[in-house]
Amino acid sequence: MSQIKIDHIAVVVDDLQSALGFWQDALGLELGAIEDVKEEAVEVAFLTVGSSHIELVRPTTDDSGIAKYLAKRGAGVHHICLAVEDIELAMAKLASSGIELINETPRTKANGTRYAFVHPKSTGGVLVELYEVAK
Repeated sequence: MSQIKIDHIAVVVDDLQSALGFWQDALGLELGAIEDVKEEAVEVAFLTVGSSHIELVRPTTDDSGIAKYLAKRGAGVHHICLAVEDIELAMAKLASSGIELINETPRTKANGTRYAFVHPKSTGGVLVELYEVAK
């Protein structure tokens, strides 16, 4: 895999406005946007930290994966997202090394960014997202 960088760290929250009180108001991080991601059943607030982001993720339905995560584990860090230049190449390299992937093929966001998750069983307990930002 070529150059890898941290794209974002995702934090699951149950109340977006309350969470923004810390990240935006107390810390002074710039709020980039708030998006409703219907395919994942979440609302996401993007805050800029240098060249990376903090993503505050709030479930919008009670039966989504994030809602189940929140109910089971509570609010807190959900995953670390690593930006890669070629997601297929990164996934193939990981799979050939015996790393368990959650997604067999990348998913695509509305803006063209492609993403896939690496199972925490293979990472020492950390959910890792791979991101190939749309060019």
